[in-house]
Amino acid sequence: MSRLVDQIKQAVAAFVGCKTKPALIGGLALAAHQVVRATRDVDFLVDAGDADRLHGILLGLGYRCVHRSEDAANYLRGDEGLDLLYAHRPIARRLLGEASERATALGTLRVISAEGLIGFKLQALVNNPSRTRDLDDIRALLRAQRGRLNMQEVQEYFALFDRQEMLDELLAEIANDEA
Repeated sequence: MSRLVDQIKQAVAAFVGCKTKPALIGGLALAAHQVVRATRDVDFLVDAGDADRLHGILLGLGYRCVHRSEDAANYLRGDEGLDLLYAHRPIARRLLGEASERATALGTLRVISAEGLIGFKLQALVNNPSRTRDLDDIRALLRAQRGRLNMQEVQEYFALFDRQEMLDELLAEIANDEA
């Protein structure tokens, strides 16, 4: 765990000077919302305006860029992965701006909301239906945060991707498990 902590501390230090302080997303962010699972990389949501600057910084830290597009970038350094998702659309910018500081096992970090994580996990699943781990993460977040989620916001994400029926099925499954 200490290597991961060191990797995150180094990344957070590299983010100093960003337009909006980056926020943890992905598998590690789940833990801040009472969902624990193994993950091999660190994922951050960053302001799209910081993409070029962060790319240079990460290359300077010894990372190799394996993919970079307008929407995201993936970096590797040995067996350490670091992924950046660029916030340039209004919803992503709002979620980045609203991310809150949370005490995590990795230190105090800005973390995206549980609703935002569900939205990003849903987008990843829609983009690649074979990513069943994202569906499992959505299900786990719905369970762990039941009664605390802004369900209107969650419903808006499912409507955005025309997946309202999927949400209804997940909620029915969770209700049946609890009965």
